[in-house]
Amino acid sequence: MSEEKLELAEEHTIVDPMAAIQEKVRACMQCGTCTGSCANSFAMDYTPRQLWRMLQLGLTDELFNSKTFSLCSSCYYCTLRCPRGLPLTEAIHSLKQLAVARGISEKKGSRFYRTFVETVRRYGRVREMELMARYFLSMKSPILPLSFTPLGVKLMLKGKVSPEMPKLYGPGKLDAIFRKVEQVEGSS
Repeated sequence: MSEEKLELAEEHTIVDPMAAIQEKVRACMQCGTCTGSCANSFAMDYTPRQLWRMLQLGLTDELFNSKTFSLCSSCYYCTLRCPRGLPLTEAIHSLKQLAVARGISEKKGSRFYRTFVETVRRYGRVREMELMARYFLSMKSPILPLSFTPLGVKLMLKGKVSPEMPKLYGPGKLDAIFRKVEQVEGSS
C-alpha cells in the first residue's frame, strides 16, 4: 500500500473510545499508589487500582456498574502520585463521558453537578448539608437518602462533612467568574 493510501486510511480509522481509555492505563503496574492517594477510596466498592485492572481486562460491565468511577472527585492526587505518570484522572473523566454517551450513566451525576455548582455560585463555597438536601430533593426519591446514610456517617466521623454552617463568602461574589465560564463555554 502506498504511503498516501496508508495516510488516508489512518485518517478514516474509527477509534474505539474504550480502547483509547484502556491505552491510557496500559502501563499500570498495579502498585496501589492511586488507591493510597484517593480520599474517597474508603467509600468505593472497587479501589482505583482494581478499577484500572478491570479496565485493562475489558470488564466494562463491572466497571460501569460499580460506584467507584462515579465517586471520583477529580482531585488529581492519583495522577500526581502515579510512579508511571499515567493520566488517571483523565481516564476517569473519559470513562464518565463514555458512560453518558452510551446511556449507561443515569442523570444522577449531572443533577449532582448542577446542584453543586448552584451551591457554590450562591455561597462562594460548598455547603455540604444543603448540597445533599437539594440533590436528594431533585431526585424525588424518599428512599435514596437512606442508602447514603452509612456514607454520610463515615464522612462525618472522618471530619469530611460537618453539620455546622461554614463561613460564607456572600452571595454574588463569584457571579463574574460564572459569567465568564458561561461565555467561554457558549463560544466553544
